Amino acid sequence: MWTCVPIPRGIAGHMVIGGKVKKPGKRGRKPAKIDLKAKLERSRQSARECRARKKLRYQYLEELVSSRERAICALREELEMYKQWCMAMDQGKIPSEIKALLTGEEQSKSQQNSARHMKAGKTDANSNSW
Repeated sequence: MWTCVPIPRGIAGHMVIGGKVKKPGKRGRKPAKIDLKAKLERSRQSARECRARKKLRYQYLEELVSSRERAICALREELEMYKQWCMAMDQGKIPSEIKALLTGEEQSKSQQNSARHMKAGKTDANSNSW
């Protein structure tokens, strides 16, 4: 059977444990008295650093926005050029830029083919030398 044993209490609500009086409240080390001027100076320095970081962050974001705006303008110009080309082709005209692109592709393909034939010819010549 269980019996209730009263917990001994000291003066004004303090616990008496093992003959020692324990005070209720926060545990751990109490902070040492900090010089008020030093504390204020650290606070000011922290605020200066925070403002400097904030300024750098805003500069970075402004540069990022301006670069994105330039990219958007370039893409809009390119889109407008493609629209002009499409309207010209709808009217049956082939823009000179597209002709240049097509002839440039044909020339590069023919150069690639001739380079392949040259390589194939060299390997054949080397195989016949034995």
